[in-house]
Amino acid sequence: MEPRVAKCLLLSKVLAADGIMTENERAFLDNAMKKLGVKDEERRGIHDLVGWDEAEAALVNSSEEDKRAIVSSLVDAASADGRLSPLEMAMVKRISKALGLEG
Repeated sequence: MEPRVAKCLLLSKVLAADGIMTENERAFLDNAMKKLGVKDEERRGIHDLVGWDEAEAALVNSSEEDKRAIVSSLVDAASADGRLSPLEMAMVKRISKALGLEG
């Protein structure tokens, strides 16, 4: 899995963690996909959550600096709708731990 796709899938995990994806959250994800150069066919897969369960594993060998940048973007995603959902933050913590970051 391409790292750019894995990153977007992790963003979608956080954005969907509370069961609601607001218009601001959708815009955040679309903007992230554009910045990362996600192709149209990859975009469809991300929207359909293809590979959702493999996203962390695809990034686990990234540098610590990259992992911290990913987690930072996940926190930004969690607050994209103007409020920080406990479910979204719990997902950020779970992903952070899966990537090998403990804090």
